Amino acid sequence: MQSKKPKVRATLYLSAEVLDAARNAAAHLAGYPARLTLTQLAENALCAELERLQKEYNEGQNFPPRQGELRGGRPIAA
Repeated sequence: MQSKKPKVRATLYLSAEVLDAARNAAAHLAGYPARLTLTQLAENALCAELERLQKEYNEGQNFPPRQGELRGGRPIAA
C-alpha cells in the first residue's frame, strides 16, 4: 500500500501520550539502521491498520471511494 508518491498534509488529533511516544520512537530510530521519521511511522501504522480493517470488514479488498469529504465530530454509531 505504501508508495513513493508525493505526500500531502493531513490534520488529525491524537492523544498527547500517543504523539509523545511516536515522537520518542522517531527520534530514537532516526539514525542508522532504521532512519525512521515521524511521517514514516504514521504511514506504516495507518497502512497496517487499513490492511487489518480490510481483511476483517471488506474481504481483504480496498474500501470503496468515499462520496465526499469526511465530516468532523463524533462517529455515526457513537
